[in-house]
Amino acid sequence: MENKKRLIPIIAVIAIGIALGGLILTLDKTAQPTSTGSETDAGAEAADVEDSADKRGSSKGDTDSRYRAGPKGGKLFTTDELGLEVTIFEKGVLPRFRLYLYENGKPLPPSAAKVTVTLSRLGAPAQVYKFKPEVDYLVGDQIVEEPHSFDAAIAAEWKGKTFHWKYSQVEARVEMPDEMLKSIGVEILTAGPAIIKQTLKLPGEIIFNEHAIVQVVPRLPGIVTSVERHHGQQVKKGDVLAVIESQALAELRSQYRVARKRLALARTTYEREKRLWEEKISAKQDYLMAQTLWNEAEIALDLASVKLAALGVQPESDSYGSTLARYEIRAPISGLVIEKSIALGQTLKEDSNIFTIADVSTVWTAITVYPRDVAAVKVGQKAIVKATASDIKGQGAVTFITALVGGQTRNATARIELENKDGKWRPGMFVNAELVTEEIQVPVAVSTTAIQTFNEWTVVFGRYGQYFEARLLELGRSDGNMVEVLEGFRAGEQYAGGNSFAIKAELGKSGATHDH
Repeated sequence: MENKKRLIPIIAVIAIGIALGGLILTLDKTAQPTSTGSETDAGAEAADVEDSADKRGSSKGDTDSRYRAGPKGGKLFTTDELGLEVTIFEKGVLPRFRLYLYENGKPLPPSAAKVTVTLSRLGAPAQVYKFKPEVDYLVGDQIVEEPHSFDAAIAAEWKGKTFHWKYSQVEARVEMPDEMLKSIGVEILTAGPAIIKQTLKLPGEIIFNEHAIVQVVPRLPGIVTSVERHHGQQVKKGDVLAVIESQALAELRSQYRVARKRLALARTTYEREKRLWEEKISAKQDYLMAQTLWNEAEIALDLASVKLAALGVQPESDSYGSTLARYEIRAPISGLVIEKSIALGQTLKEDSNIFTIADVSTVWTAITVYPRDVAAVKVGQKAIVKATASDIKGQGAVTFITALVGGQTRNATARIELENKDGKWRPGMFVNAELVTEEIQVPVAVSTTAIQTFNEWTVVFGRYGQYFEARLLELGRSDGNMVEVLEGFRAGEQYAGGNSFAIKAELGKSGATHDH
């Protein structure tokens, strides 16, 4: 009896344990999610790209935004018995949608349902894709343009019902507010019509303007007593280049002084004889002779004055003293002394070339024109000249083309005149000249500074609200400043111009990938 009393508590504990165990098992079964077909709950949860969307499970117009990985590696959407897998096939071909149909997890023939896909992209109108059966899939009727960044809406008709799904994917897109753009210096430009200037690039060299080179000669023989300017120096018109002692000048000055004194004497004689003739004291013949002598004296003075003026000497000066032979050789133009052949004590002839001065306010560019390009170069053609060893550049026009070509090279030479008032162009500099051969109006063009390479694509980064997104371009003609856009961008769209590489850098930081 006593043993029975001891067993009662033990039996009670065991009964309570069994009851609790059964309750735990019941609760665990209630909490366990149910899997259907080939879908696993872990896979469905991992593939849910829009956690905020409700899966309503209806096939009558309801939208489902959840998918999981499908057997073809695409996005698999399922509602009731119907499943649809979306892929973008692009191996060795241009990218197109390929859709696979399933019923309760088993493949359906592609003709079993009618499907349309509508894509919405930033800054572009909606694009509707229709499909036709091919082998075991449906193939889209259009190319899926890169980047594959869009919102997709899918509509499938099957067994009299319409099923809707949607999904989004982002590629080559980065958000950058206006404040950030200012801080990194990104310039926003607008695509539109432009004039593309087709150019021909030819080599050349800066030379002196031959029309502005002056040979300086003494014009009088003499001995050099002073040399005031030297090779390589800048001079202004009228500056003293050298001084010589010239006996010929001394004689000219003496002749001028004698002629002036004779004129004064002849004038006095004329005035006296005129008065005497008017008073009937002397004969008219004496008066007329005095008038003739006065006229001859005037002519002699004028001749002496002209001889001195031709040498640049002021004949009015009468303060020669002992310097009748001093002759200052002055610069006839402003410019650069490029040659000098005069020395102190040297005896000069009147026709000796003692200085060469070049006016470098304008210079010429001698351009080498190859035989194949001769027909494309014409007088009056606009040109941009750039130094090969520096950032110096200027604009000019072709003023001359040689009528003959070189005997050995068969090249011609063209001449471009450049303004050089600031002295930046120096004769001897090697340059490249870009000649405008044609001006073409194009409907859409973008700045060449905006062109970037991204994921092996040639792109600009379009601006859409607070976002930049890569736009693949098919480019046409370019003049180095603007480039024609054949496909991929429309007039009026904004894009990143200056510092566009900063957008590319931000995309790299954000980990934008080619993800389909």
